[in-house]
Amino acid sequence: MNFSEYGNPSGKPVVYFHGVPGSPIEASVFESSARALGLRVLCFDRFSIDPSVSGALYYQRIAQAIDEAVRGTPVDFIGFSIGSHVALEVFRQMPGRVKSLHLVSAVAPLDEGDFLNEMAGKGVFSLARNRPVLFSGLAKSQAFLASLLPGVLARLLFASAAGQDKALASQPAFRTLMKDVLQSCFTQGASGYMRDINQFLAPWSAGIFECEASVHLWHGTHDNWSPVAMADYLARTFPGGVTMERLQGGSHYSCLLDAAAKICLQLSSA
Repeated sequence: MNFSEYGNPSGKPVVYFHGVPGSPIEASVFESSARALGLRVLCFDRFSIDPSVSGALYYQRIAQAIDEAVRGTPVDFIGFSIGSHVALEVFRQMPGRVKSLHLVSAVAPLDEGDFLNEMAGKGVFSLARNRPVLFSGLAKSQAFLASLLPGVLARLLFASAAGQDKALASQPAFRTLMKDVLQSCFTQGASGYMRDINQFLAPWSAGIFECEASVHLWHGTHDNWSPVAMADYLARTFPGGVTMERLQGGSHYSCLLDAAAKICLQLSSA
């Protein structure tokens, strides 16, 4: 499986799990801090995995690709948005090989709280859960729009932006980043995007929160894509010590940008 790499090529390996929609280009937000602090940040192109691969086998494929890339070296995980769910599932496939989990703007299982009504993506998730044919049509239309007019798709996605994401969405550098991310996300069609959403909506693996690694949560107080109640649920549910940093006024992507340098600093000194 191909992956993108940022920071120091000979540094301590860190695996980043991008959001949905998202792509390995997302991990570029770690480039400067990772290079300065001696970290090698890898982000795998998981949407390139054959669409027929799903369930636990999907996570096994990702774990195998990680092992091949780092040659068995222990790693740290960073998961963003729905990528936090993927990170937790892959963690279960790599017992004893992941030292810490940093979950940014993380999601929680929808059946564990009244989260859906607070989410900007409620319409998309409801379609995926209740009208899969319509969801498939929506995803394919997003893929088509991303290939031709990624800036328009980005504006549609950020129409409901809250907190600091409102200002972020107007910044030229961030708009360029999101256009690149969206184009890359749908390069191979909508199948990878759809799979991650469907697996997020399906029951999560039993024992997924029985985590021996250290867990760090980073969440904006104004996040309306992954409501902060999701982070509160995770903080209560992990059995070990969990640290949680609430970023006041932060939303979804602004949390990622604000947390990136802080996470790299923590990982470099661990």
